[in-house]
Amino acid sequence: MIGRRDVIHSLALGGTLSALAPDAVAAQDSEQALQDLTKAVRAVREEVARQASFWEIASVRDQLRTFLRSNGKFPDFIEVGVDIWMQVYDWHVRFQQPIMLGRTGDGRQTITLMTTSVIMRADSNASFIGPPYDNR
Repeated sequence: MIGRRDVIHSLALGGTLSALAPDAVAAQDSEQALQDLTKAVRAVREEVARQASFWEIASVRDQLRTFLRSNGKFPDFIEVGVDIWMQVYDWHVRFQQPIMLGRTGDGRQTITLMTTSVIMRADSNASFIGPPYDNR
């Protein structure tokens, strides 16, 4: 047999717990919303930093910079894989630069980046970047 006090105490305890439950759920929801907001702000910050860094052509620019330091001029040519060539093309489109496409004597596609002809090597690894070189 269940006593009257046990029933009253269990009702009071149940009412108290049910009153606290929505606050706990609301706290979890607001914490989750805060985490989602933090992730969104970080994503926007990374995207803004990425656009200012010319990430598409950074690997090609590093090679050009190395050649420039050692030879005192930009190279005439650099050979790259398909993905890198497309990134150079996308950079021209994104920053509305004039796109100067061409072909080499053996039929390979080229695009001019500053004063250097970037030659697409479709037969290489997609992320291939060869050493820059001059016409001579």
